Amino acid sequence: MIFPLAKLGTLAVRTFSKPIASRIKKEARCYPEFRNFIISISQANHRLTTTIQRRIYGHATDVAIRPLNEEKAVQAAADLVGEFFLFLVAGAAVIFEVQRSARSEAKKEELRRQELESMLMHRVSTLEY
Repeated sequence: MIFPLAKLGTLAVRTFSKPIASRIKKEARCYPEFRNFIISISQANHRLTTTIQRRIYGHATDVAIRPLNEEKAVQAAADLVGEFFLFLVAGAAVIFEVQRSARSEAKKEELRRQELESMLMHRVSTLEY
């Protein structure tokens, strides 16, 4: 039961992240400062992932990494922000579920404790007679 709901939730989050990514691309066209900011983020991400891939495959890592062109950088930044949004929402969902489960468990524990106390009180009152 929970697995289909999780898949549906993931699909919904992906669907919501696409307009966010397209909005970022649109904003990048309108504001040069924002465009430069997301391009710098995208270029840094490109250098990091390329270096990591080169280390994984055993290639030299001291070579110069060519930067992405501006359009690819904006596209990559929009994708990166979209994925970040997905992880942010998924993380928030996990935190919410853990807190909800902890509250539920605390309530159950409190009920068990009250039940045990009432049983003990009942025994004490029957022993007094």
